[in-house]
Amino acid sequence: MIVRPHPGILGLFYIMRGSILPLIAGRLILILLLSCAVAWLHQHGWFAGTHLNAVPFSLFGLALSVFLGFRNNICYDRWWEARKQWGELLYLLRNLARESQVMLAAAEPALQARLVRRSIGFAHALLARLRGEDEAAAARPWVDADEGHALGQRADASDTLLLALNMDLADALRRGVLSDIVYQGLLQRVADCAAVQAACERIHNTPAPFAYSLLLHRTAWLFCLLLPFGLVDVLGPFTPLVVIIVAYTFFGLDALGDELQEPFGLSDNSLPLRAIVRTIEIDLLDGLGVQPLPPSLKTSDYVLR
Repeated sequence: MIVRPHPGILGLFYIMRGSILPLIAGRLILILLLSCAVAWLHQHGWFAGTHLNAVPFSLFGLALSVFLGFRNNICYDRWWEARKQWGELLYLLRNLARESQVMLAAAEPALQARLVRRSIGFAHALLARLRGEDEAAAARPWVDADEGHALGQRADASDTLLLALNMDLADALRRGVLSDIVYQGLLQRVADCAAVQAACERIHNTPAPFAYSLLLHRTAWLFCLLLPFGLVDVLGPFTPLVVIIVAYTFFGLDALGDELQEPFGLSDNSLPLRAIVRTIEIDLLDGLGVQPLPPSLKTSDYVLR
């Protein structure tokens, strides 16, 4: 995710880090060359007797901008829903660690520490799952050797860690360390973590409808390719300037929607999941009294991963 102060007026025109421009530069160059060719041919007498009215392009462009805005709203909703789920996970794991500390730290300090470290392992495993990385390897530093080896044998290491949390809590209930009411409360925290995992997997595994995106891609290309022919009679040599501004807007919105619909990826506009997991790590280890704590992740070239 891009994290930088709001630029000044001059900065708006030359900032590249965080801009969508590098992703669409090739398309813009192609449209610019086409516009220049159309303007040059028009000045040399080509297209004589032909005339494309600019009014249909205005109506077409208005409709296209509405549909692009609608698609971007859908993509942003996915991005924001993913961010809310990770905020919910941070809240749940903090509460689970705090409540387990109150109820278990005095009687079962080893069990409480294991619950907290396993919770951190769950956050790391979920991050790896959503980014197509090795879940077991991500969680292994936070569990004991036997459990870490067992995680590698399971298809869903994240869910396996939640199962282990449930089993430890159930064992504490059977031994009388936890009352039934406290057990149910802690169990609900674990269940809510599983709900967050399911919601993130739903977002990750259900992309925006491909046919809808394909229609907008094609329409944006057709509009930008035909626009020079509709404006050249009116604008003449200034046609490339106007066309490139319009193309930047439409192609930029299209590319931005593509990035926002993948909130768990590694693009500049994806969520900073590693920074969120590091926050979970710091807060939960601090509750255990671990020192020194790992440092918070900082931006690198204005990007927070």
